[in-house]
Amino acid sequence: SYLIIIHRYQPYYSIKSRNSHKLLEALLCAQSEDRLTVGVYESAKIMTDDPDSVSFCVLAMDEEFECDIALQIHFTLIQSFCFDNDISIVRVSDMQRLAEIVGDKTEQLEDAHCVLITNPAEGSWEDPALEKLHLFCEESRRLNDWVPEISLPER
Repeated sequence: SYLIIIHRYQPYYSIKSRNSHKLLEALLCAQSEDRLTVGVYESAKIMTDDPDSVSFCVLAMDEEFECDIALQIHFTLIQSFCFDNDISIVRVSDMQRLAEIVGDKTEQLEDAHCVLITNPAEGSWEDPALEKLHLFCEESRRLNDWVPEISLPER
């Protein structure tokens, strides 16, 4: 006799779309708690000075990325750093939208190609959206998708 087990399968792409709202929620929560670092050079400084404080990394790729060799090198170094330090990392394809989310309403962000979320203060609550994103990244790595792409939700 055979035992047949049927389970509910959730397609990988539907999981990705649900995580777009989790990413937005995590970014807004970190922004409200002053735990965001925006910009490639600013992010590299935080990673060098206090790597244990970094919890999550978002890389935004756009048309500029395709033509900018220096930016590609920075991204490669940031990705390597994240892999070596067990930091979850995702990419988004809309740098302008990311800049709108994490930027100050009074100023236009020039460089939102890299955004870091640092760990919450000792003794404070963990962000549930960020925890779900960590699980998503872990599952993506298991499927050999080392830097999964998440689409940011529309305005």
